[in-house]
Amino acid sequence: MNTEPRAKIGLEVHVHMTTLKTKLFCSCSSTYTDLEPNTDLCPVCLGLPGAIPVLNEEALRKALMATLALNCEYPSYLIFTRKHYFYPDMAKNYQISQYDGPGSMAIAKNGYVIIDNKIIRIRRINIEEDPAKTIYPTGSMLTSTYTLLDYNRSGMGMLEIVTEPDIETSREAKLFLDKLKSILEHLEICDCDVEGSMRADVNISVEGGERVEVKNVGSPKDVKDVIEYEVARQRAAILQGQKVTRETRHWDSARRITVSSRAKETDEDYRYFPDPDLPPYEIKPSYVEEIRKTLPELPDARVERMIKQYGISRYNATVLVMDKALADLFEETGKKYKNYEKLSNLIINDYLRWINDRNMKITESKATPAHLSQLMEMMDMGTITIKIVKEILPRIVLEGKMPKEIVESMDLTTISDEKLIEDIIDQTLAKEPDVYEKAKRDPKVINYLVGVVMKNTNKRADPKIVNELIRKKLNLLGQ
Repeated sequence: MNTEPRAKIGLEVHVHMTTLKTKLFCSCSSTYTDLEPNTDLCPVCLGLPGAIPVLNEEALRKALMATLALNCEYPSYLIFTRKHYFYPDMAKNYQISQYDGPGSMAIAKNGYVIIDNKIIRIRRINIEEDPAKTIYPTGSMLTSTYTLLDYNRSGMGMLEIVTEPDIETSREAKLFLDKLKSILEHLEICDCDVEGSMRADVNISVEGGERVEVKNVGSPKDVKDVIEYEVARQRAAILQGQKVTRETRHWDSARRITVSSRAKETDEDYRYFPDPDLPPYEIKPSYVEEIRKTLPELPDARVERMIKQYGISRYNATVLVMDKALADLFEETGKKYKNYEKLSNLIINDYLRWINDRNMKITESKATPAHLSQLMEMMDMGTITIKIVKEILPRIVLEGKMPKEIVESMDLTTISDEKLIEDIIDQTLAKEPDVYEKAKRDPKVINYLVGVVMKNTNKRADPKIVNELIRKKLNLLGQ
């Protein structure tokens, strides 16, 4: 029985609405990442006296799409509030946000997401503006002697998606974030592969201690690492009789630890009140129903359709759909190549694994449906083996070269001529007399012989033919 203090985890996920053309309350471009720092600005971004914000209507529509997709309730009116705090990343000393309390109303509340048959409740969704980007030259707040600020990001439209503390493990947190990422990508609200487009504040409490918030964690993997580190830290403190205090901590990604930042604020500290520059917006049910009709196929429905349409396993369909770009690649390739289970296996077991091992994003790959369909057809024809596929995959992904071109330039065509393979086997056995004798007594040694022949042919021989010929030769010689 597990006697360790139980952990409760809640997430505040901040999502850039990267598909917006302009910022949330002004006409400045939302495409700022390649610009010189502090050049995509206006008086509204900086909160200069007399600058009046005007809501981006497309941001409201995107927020309502997320509201419906996450099974939330929506209000009759949308009310913005000022969240006051005094940090250099917010020049006007308040953030235009929302608050589910007196005089204010969030865009959504009381929703849920299902992961592994478990419901993770959504407390609320807020529309808010992003502050400026804080840059630590060394990558660490503690070791940097100064801080840089880029206000190009200031005023970018964001959704803050707040869960109830229903998450209990780092694995559940990652599953939730992966599912949320897939939903947002299918809604075309956020390109979550863009650096910094999806960040999370992680609230963690261990039974017997106060809630600790770790701010501004940049990826699902980092969220997983934060939870594992922080739960272990808090449990160790509690078991040693120490007090875990309510505080805000910072994730030092360079050292992979959390560092105390400041005492945790309460809602009262932010002094929320309605923004007098932004009037309440009525949200009519007819407008919401129009948006509901435009919703695309969402991840859960897509998984079920792909299982039915293509006959692939639930596991394969789920893995593909977790990344919209990957599912799109599979379906587009499937228009040309019809062995869907074989195709999905190659995409997941070889293509996706290779990309993940190198921390790449699917969108960075140069592989197209034309590449994958040609690759599958060459395997079916026996022109190449799976070992050759693994060898040429890097050039397909990184260079965008067609499989046929790579195979011809590297002379990697599969050898399937039985007479030629038999000659190579004879040469191999002549050099391996001891192993040959052992193979007659122990069939497992055949795998070694197959490996030697494959090595001698630079992996070009068809391993099935090699295996069959070796077994045939051993049986004949053993008579």
